[in-house]
Amino acid sequence: MNKDTIEGNWLQFKGKVQEQWGKLTDDDLDVIAGKRDQLLGKIQERHGITLEEAEHQVTAWHKKNPTNFFERY
Repeated sequence: MNKDTIEGNWLQFKGKVQEQWGKLTDDDLDVIAGKRDQLLGKIQERHGITLEEAEHQVTAWHKKNPTNFFERY
């Protein structure tokens, strides 16, 4: 599996993402469609933060919510 693809049921997962990053719209989440790089870009765009900060937030959030959604090889 590609390291930038979110595993599992995206429909369930995107609700959790939207809870964390409330400025993301349903349309944003449809465009993201489980791709980690797209998630980072949309968080950066909507929340006005750097890509590095978006990466930090996603990594920290993932550690608090351990799942197999992100695969890193």
